[in-house]
This record gives sequence, C-alpha cells and structure tokens, in this order.
Amino acid sequence: MHLVIVTGLSGAGKTQALRYLEDMDYFCVDNLPTQLLPKFAEVGQAAGLDRVAVVMDVRSGNLMGDLYEVLYSLKDYGCTYEIVFFEADEDVLIKRYKETRRAHPLQKQGELVNQAIEQERRMLSPLRDNANRIVDTSDYTLKELRSSLERIFGQKAGAGQLAVTVMSFGFKYGVPQEADLIFDVRFLSNPFYIDSLRAHTGREKAVREYVMDLPMTKPFLDKYIEILRMVMPGYVNEGKNQLVIAIGCTGGQHRSVVIAEAIYAALKEDGALVSITHRDMGNDMKR
Repeated sequence: MHLVIVTGLSGAGKTQALRYLEDMDYFCVDNLPTQLLPKFAEVGQAAGLDRVAVVMDVRSGNLMGDLYEVLYSLKDYGCTYEIVFFEADEDVLIKRYKETRRAHPLQKQGELVNQAIEQERRMLSPLRDNANRIVDTSDYTLKELRSSLERIFGQKAGAGQLAVTVMSFGFKYGVPQEADLIFDVRFLSNPFYIDSLRAHTGREKAVREYVMDLPMTKPFLDKYIEILRMVMPGYVNEGKNQLVIAIGCTGGQHRSVVIAEAIYAALKEDGALVSITHRDMGNDMKR
C-alpha cells in the first residue's frame, strides 16, 4: 500500500486536493488523528487497498510530536509513504479566509488571521523541510491544481496532450531530479545585490520589472519560448505526456521566478496544459 500524506497550511488547498485524489481512485480520509495512522495502515493493507491519501494537519492532535515515530512504524505494515506539503503566500491565504468567512483553526478570539497563519507556518516548518513534495497554490486555479496533482500522481494527459510543469529553483539547493529541461538564468544581473529588492521575490512587481527590463531578458525569452513551441509537439509524437521545465538561478528567489512566470504565461496563452511551481522561493528569506 502506498500512502500519500497531504499536509500543510490551512487554506492552501488540502481538502480540494483530497477530492481530486479521490477522483484518481485514491481511498481518501480527511483529518486522521496521528495516533490512528498505524492502525489505519494495518486495516488498509488487510483490505487490499493500493493507493491511499490522508489529510493530516494542525487539527490532527500533536502532529509534530507524534508523526515521525508513527511514520517509522509504517514499514512494519509494508506501507510506503510520501509527504506532500501545501502552502500559499500569506496574502493569498488571508484573501481566501475573507472570501469563505471562516476562522483559521489556530485563530483565537481577538486575534488577526495573519497571526494564526504565521503561528501555523512556524509549527509546520520542520514538516515542510522533510516533505517529499511542496505544492505552492498561490497562483493556482482549481483546474491548475487538478492538473498539477494529475502530473504528480501519475494520471496521464489526454491523447495528444503534454502536461507541462514550469519550475523555478535555486542551484544552491540542488538541481531538481524530476526536470526534463534545465536552463540556467544566472547570466542575468542578480536583484539580490539591489538593496531595495533583496528581500522581495520574483512574484513582486519591482523585482519582475527589474528583471524584465534587463537588455538580455526579452531576446532570451523570445528564443527559448520559440524552442519550446518547436520541441513540445515532438515530445508528444514520441509518446511523452509529461514535461518538467526547470529554470534555475542562485537562490531561486528572483531571476528564475520571473523567467518561469513568463514562460508559464506564454505557454498558457498558447493553450498548453501547464502549471507552475516555485520550489525554493522563500528559502533565503527564512535564514
């Protein structure tokens, strides 16, 4: 039995992700208490369940205190597992809570939602650091979230389709093993050395404008996107249905994020089945 542990920040899309996993024939359970996981694995194995997904988060009791010991015991039941951590930018989470008019599970009376979000982020930081996958849903539509999960968990794109993921990353954190195409954009001037931009990311207007206004950026993007448009049909003809395009800079905060977003926007405008993820964005800011 293979177990997918869906965890992460409240409001980042875990419940919706569980619904999509259920559509992909996973047996799904929401809000499973940590201490029940070994028994659940035992029963699932005996029942012949093959693919199982559970949501475990701050609602699940002493998550951080018990989880690693519990996970270690899963091997006794012949169960493999992976941890998928869902997150989103603080302003996106706040907006989602305002739209749903729901309280954050950690929010106390008289406390602002951003305080609860920050508390949860700190609590789950060790779990995030040990996750097998991190899914940032800040810019995802529901359709894009579904497409991303279908790519991750093996549901193929339709006949004649190529499911494309554009990923930004930082070379200092290692090259992504799942990448099919890797491009190094460290030839562009680094906003890190601009005092007013250092603490910001490539999603923010000031950094985006700085990178996009560099003399080499537009010519590079025009040529690289032209190459992608040329080779993508070839991949489909050869039977490939998933393509991961990784764009790297030093820390994965500025240049790679801007370039990845530009590539994503161009392919999306073309009608491609495309999603985007920023693997390392925010890592440097936490140091």
